[in-house]
Amino acid sequence: MRVDVIGKHMEVTEPIRTFAESKSERLTRHYDGVQRIVFRLEQEPHNKGFHVEVVVDVEKHDDFVANATGPDLYTCIDQAVDKSVRQLTTFKEKLKQSK
Repeated sequence: MRVDVIGKHMEVTEPIRTFAESKSERLTRHYDGVQRIVFRLEQEPHNKGFHVEVVVDVEKHDDFVANATGPDLYTCIDQAVDKSVRQLTTFKEKLKQSK
């Protein structure tokens, strides 16, 4: 599995990268078919806050996308990962019900 952390209008430091990668481990625990996770971190103009988008590429399904916006980057990453976990668990439940 590959994890990419991309910054737009900001520099991605090592602590931010390690925090995002550690949070991405939660996604693989909920669904085994995760192939790639992309974190897009963007600083809003004039320091009004941050926008985080998490794109989860899974096998045999379109990508799952979760967004979060707020004044704290780490909180936004947490919120976006929580939304992705919710999407993956819902998808996994649908797979179980169809069998």
